[in-house]
Amino acid sequence: MSIIDVHSHWGTRQGYPLQTEAEIAQQRATWNSEPTYHTEAEMAQYFRDSNVKVILDYGFTKFRPLEEMRKLHDHAFETERAHRDAILGHWIHIDPKMGADGVREFRRCIDRKIGFLGFGVSGSLSPPPSDPGYDPYYRLCIEAGLPVLIFVGTTGLGAGLPGGAGVILDHCHPRHLDLVAAHYPELKIVAARPGWPWQTETIAVLMHKRSIWYELHGWSPKYHSPELKHEIPRRLKDRILFAADYPLFTYDRMVRDWRAEGYPEDVLERVFHRNAERFLDELGVPWT
Repeated sequence: MSIIDVHSHWGTRQGYPLQTEAEIAQQRATWNSEPTYHTEAEMAQYFRDSNVKVILDYGFTKFRPLEEMRKLHDHAFETERAHRDAILGHWIHIDPKMGADGVREFRRCIDRKIGFLGFGVSGSLSPPPSDPGYDPYYRLCIEAGLPVLIFVGTTGLGAGLPGGAGVILDHCHPRHLDLVAAHYPELKIVAARPGWPWQTETIAVLMHKRSIWYELHGWSPKYHSPELKHEIPRRLKDRILFAADYPLFTYDRMVRDWRAEGYPEDVLERVFHRNAERFLDELGVPWT
């Protein structure tokens, strides 16, 4: 079955989502995997061999100085241009504490975009999504017709480290998703990650704000909460988007784990590609 993966990461040394030794140790402890680096061409070929078209997340760049961030963004666009059959586009993260420089950089990325482009908002070591510092980015997304990826639920980043390495879990509470959706009804929103330990609250927000899509990166489906497993083939069946979180998970494993849950084939087709096709069609982004 063909797959559209709306949230994975770079498998190259330069773009790998976990950069420090402490973060690599977290990969081993949290995702039970080891880093394996590939060239850009090898990464793209892996997507092709897996029958996958992918949107890549460039989250760690939000902590880089402006000039380095620009170079990384430009490299992302160059790689996308070279592998348009496999890479659909990118989620760009910019910390709102960068001020006007960050807004200008996002505007520059909008002007340079090739295919898909979205703005990622993770409260991990950044303000929560409801912080007013994001308002200029939300307004730009509405103006340009771009989606915003708002992270909910706990993160493996900082887990087990003293003070959680400064990560405040409450910044990813679904209340922030609810606030942004209420304040910006025109904004196209994707909720990111299973919402544990607030999965019931996350589902409540999704049921109330019914235009929000939901991608489930970072977790094998066998570990989804009973509430989420119940809703995937029911009230959420048309809004779940597949997300592998490559390279932390392989496609073989994620597809195998999804199938092992016993969902009907039509539900799996929605999860693996049909919902994402509608999502991209609504954005006017070609995926064929």
